[in-house]
Amino acid sequence: MFFLVSLVGGLILLGVGQLFPKALHSEIWSIFVYSVGLNYLVSGLSLWLNKKSPENFANIKLLGMLIRILSALGFIVLFSMLELENIILFIVNFFILFLFYLIFDIYFIISNLRQISKRLNPNE
Repeated sequence: MFFLVSLVGGLILLGVGQLFPKALHSEIWSIFVYSVGLNYLVSGLSLWLNKKSPENFANIKLLGMLIRILSALGFIVLFSMLELENIILFIVNFFILFLFYLIFDIYFIISNLRQISKRLNPNE
């Protein structure tokens, strides 16, 4: 499911790049690859920790969000120190992709909430 969403996101980027080339920064594919990699690693870590300790589901998800936010800020700081042209467009493109994956993560949590609830409370 994750790779399907990433594929759709990449196709959307290709379409937007063809229709509105000035709307995307020249480093958009670096941003995209970073976002896909980061979210894949954080999701894998969250799943692994959740299997080890399912009763700490909320703490694990909060840890994942904290890792995403801190690494996103680090990525922006790193690229801003490289003195890119049009840094505002870079930041806007980055946060659009960041929000895309955040919405996907929230959708995944909501869609699996019933299963998670049953796993945490097996008596019900």
